[in-house]
Amino acid sequence: MLEIRNLTKRFGTVEAVKDVSITVPDGAFLVLLGPSGCGKTTLLRMLAGLELPSEGQIIFDEQTVSDGDRDWSVDPAKRNSGLVFQSYALWPHMSVKGNVEWPLKVMKMAKEERNARVQEVLDLLDIAQLADRYPNEISGGQQQRVAIARTIAPKPGVLLFDEPLSNLDAKLRVEMRTELMRLHRATGATTVYVTHDQIEAMTMASHVAVMNQGRVQQFGAPADLVERPETAFVATFVGTPPNNMVPIVKNSTGFKVGGRHMPLTPPADDCMAMFRAENMNLAEAQGETTLPMELVETSAIAGRTMVTGLRDDLRLTAIVDSPPDARIGDTVHFQLPSQPDSWFGPDGERIA
Repeated sequence: MLEIRNLTKRFGTVEAVKDVSITVPDGAFLVLLGPSGCGKTTLLRMLAGLELPSEGQIIFDEQTVSDGDRDWSVDPAKRNSGLVFQSYALWPHMSVKGNVEWPLKVMKMAKEERNARVQEVLDLLDIAQLADRYPNEISGGQQQRVAIARTIAPKPGVLLFDEPLSNLDAKLRVEMRTELMRLHRATGATTVYVTHDQIEAMTMASHVAVMNQGRVQQFGAPADLVERPETAFVATFVGTPPNNMVPIVKNSTGFKVGGRHMPLTPPADDCMAMFRAENMNLAEAQGETTLPMELVETSAIAGRTMVTGLRDDLRLTAIVDSPPDARIGDTVHFQLPSQPDSWFGPDGERIA
């Protein structure tokens, strides 16, 4: 089990991580998901023991490894965890075999056992044929496999990944996602994976913590985040394409929806209505519940067409059966459903 209790990290007056509490079972695949600067890498570094929490505790398998309240932390090498860096961080003067073998030498593992374990992980990552090569003689994807092999060789109970696929091209990222999921099943290690790519999060995770401005906005299974976002941030950050968030403002004559008066009755005077892209449509002309938008993008998606429109600061996306009879820059009319999929208050919190 991995448990994080009221974890906070300050750098001077800046709170990079704010009162985070998460618990996942043994063998879980936890993804920390969020935009750049949200605090996810700082949280991972605290799990790895590279940063000491300002407040709160980190517990691995019922053993406290960091306690910010007592200003105490277990040495990174002694907390049964392994970290895969974004930059791979391979030793350039060591062969592939030497890189993988190094942490086992540090553990003072017997040579015969060490050689067997190195061969085992090289086979597991399908890089045994690269054993005698050096990092500058292999590709980026192969270097990533070597970095992972080196990390899992000591059989850590917790595996930590800091955006490990960000340096790979799109095809390799898809392949490595599959490999990492297979590796997770093979090792059974509790895994914590940092990314800003929500497709990676949704396809790999058993648990997802969506972070923004140092806080966890929502924690749960991937499907729960998509089906029932608890904040406007989660609603617009998770999902492909993201959900549409339309401001509703009350004035003397009713409610303005995206700048137009519409016969819609929200649960609060000033709030936001969420419309899923698959529930939106395009109208041939302006109507009672349409919004005129500038057509800025169309693209094919799973046999249908994703259409994106822009009007001032409002951006809307609809999934339609066929492309609109319009060119980029033309005005198209987005048809809003009679009722939104969810309501959110001015503070961004979901309204029941």
